[in-house]
Amino acid sequence: MKKQIATNHAPKAVGPYSQGVQAGDFLFASGQIPLDPATGMIVEGAIDVQAKRVFENLKAVLNEADLDFSNVVSATVYLADINDFAAVNSVYSDYFTGEVLPARCAVQVAALPKGAQVEVSCVAYRG
Repeated sequence: MKKQIATNHAPKAVGPYSQGVQAGDFLFASGQIPLDPATGMIVEGAIDVQAKRVFENLKAVLNEADLDFSNVVSATVYLADINDFAAVNSVYSDYFTGEVLPARCAVQVAALPKGAQVEVSCVAYRG
């Protein structure tokens, strides 16, 4: 059985998708870009500011499913510029601090929605 996860503490889905879908013990969180949930606008600032907003959005989706970053088993980081990897990685390490860190992939892409510089999706496991 699957269940839609939705929260007002993360940006509303801007298309035909869910912020997250819980399927059994797994939560599949859609990619989050640095949208301020209150305004629906990309946060202004350097890549670290944008990355922090992305992780706060993911945190809201995880929390809505009664999970947190310690439950994340896999994460995918999409960067508009791979040269931002170190700065995003620094922010990433503020959120992922457990003994068992998630598997991860980080890639540069041609473009992200709304001109975002970073997007992150993840899979979490309740167990």
